[in-house]
Amino acid sequence: MASQSGGLPVHQAIARMLLANDVHTVFGLMGDANMFMIDYFIRECGGTFVAAAHEAGAATMALGFAASSGRIGVCSVTHGPAMVNTITAMAHGVKASLPMVVICGDTDTEDRYHTQNIAQREFAIAAGAGFEQLRSPRTVAEDVATAIRRAVAERRPIALNVPLEFDWRDADGFEPVKVKFPEARALVSSSDDIDNAVGIIAAAKRPIVVAGRGATSAEARNSILKLAERIEAPLATTLKGKDLFQGEAFNLGIFGTVSSPAAVDAIVESDCILAFGSSLNTKTVSAGSFLKGKRSIQVNLEPAEIAKNFRADVGLVGDPAQVADLIVHWLDEAEIPPSGFRSEELRDRLAQPEPLNPMDNGDGTVDYMRSLVELDRILPANRLIVTDVGRFMLKVWTTVHVDHPSAFVSTSDFGSIGLGMSHAIGAAFGAPDRPAVLFCGDGGFMHGGLAEFNTAVRHNADVIVVVCNDGCYGAEQVKFHYKNMDFGTIRFDWPDFVSTAVALGGEGVRVQSEADWSIAEQAIRARTKPLLIDVRFNPTRLPLF
Repeated sequence: MASQSGGLPVHQAIARMLLANDVHTVFGLMGDANMFMIDYFIRECGGTFVAAAHEAGAATMALGFAASSGRIGVCSVTHGPAMVNTITAMAHGVKASLPMVVICGDTDTEDRYHTQNIAQREFAIAAGAGFEQLRSPRTVAEDVATAIRRAVAERRPIALNVPLEFDWRDADGFEPVKVKFPEARALVSSSDDIDNAVGIIAAAKRPIVVAGRGATSAEARNSILKLAERIEAPLATTLKGKDLFQGEAFNLGIFGTVSSPAAVDAIVESDCILAFGSSLNTKTVSAGSFLKGKRSIQVNLEPAEIAKNFRADVGLVGDPAQVADLIVHWLDEAEIPPSGFRSEELRDRLAQPEPLNPMDNGDGTVDYMRSLVELDRILPANRLIVTDVGRFMLKVWTTVHVDHPSAFVSTSDFGSIGLGMSHAIGAAFGAPDRPAVLFCGDGGFMHGGLAEFNTAVRHNADVIVVVCNDGCYGAEQVKFHYKNMDFGTIRFDWPDFVSTAVALGGEGVRVQSEADWSIAEQAIRARTKPLLIDVRFNPTRLPLF
């Protein structure tokens, strides 16, 4: 349908801009300020629209899509309360550095007393997101392109505000524009910084090489492996670089507050940290204690990440692969011997498994760590792992593995529970060849998962939900424990999650004894719908943290 003047209406121009920029999936909820754009995007542009149960879920799905696909996530909502409902997701997206455009309808400018009228810009800015106003029907292409460019360049959500009165106006002279981004391939050439870095590495007796999410490409991984082998340094990753070196010799696993005891010992012994593609945040360096008494070198393609959290002795702005190759070149030129830190004694320490308890607790619950080991075994090998927030997540990070960091999505950046289900749905659309496995607590599932489980059913998303069910809010239970207080006020008699999952259109099984794991394994293999696995734990027998 044409605009009132016979040309292309604004809502159609917006849809065509999305298509021109390879956006084929939009998450959202329809309302009077966005329904015509979504309808056109589906019918005429061949796009996929994932209709969430709530705007908070829709925006979080777009973040999950961005996290698993490496592309921009797009969410569309109507005005007023719908836009406000996306704020938690926007704040999380800012902290997680995820590119997302939230296309927000806005109340007709002339309708001052409209019930849903609110200052939408202020809400977006308060969340830390960027804000772009669709200025006029003539500037649709430029304004949408600017929102997309900013989301990618700034690595955060951008709210694009579209006044309702523009919807059916003629986008005069509209031509779709594809946003182009330059390839970032900075290389550190000869400089004092590279000389200092090589000097620090040459003097190190116990160096450790750490890789973050910014150094997870195949090229970067290979170059970092060569460097670590050249200097005989153990390997580690940040949380978001999880499992990049899985299966490699002298792999310490995650470097940070969740490091294994053997890894912590090696980190404490080390005298040099060489970090690639990491911002070295406070959790990675254990509030600075893991850098104390050590020389440090930070390599990152993003200049803003250098010294963002802790100041390294040397900061190198450059492509991680090329910088690693350059360091190896100069070490070879100077005939620097390896450190010798990769000893047989260290290898044996790292290979020593942590002792496990029996599976059955004898009270209708199962052992937490044994359960995670079993889940690591029976879940699909090509899985995506998504973790909600809660006490349960820390051991999931270190025990349940993925084949590449891009297959791991943490929702902990803002510390909000309940974002996992929506992230998992978005991640399933972002990487449709992989099943998305969500680990969440019982409180987190009730907080946000319950509302969107049926969304996964309606859209046939390949999602497996593991509910770590201890019948309480676990993090609060820990704090009550430390204060010797009764934690009965944070215990809950939740509904039966298995029958709830079935009622919502999915499948469900319960695990509360060792014999139940074979049933769960069969359910995983035979699933035809979103599957919920309710694993029962005793809250007093879980690791405190």
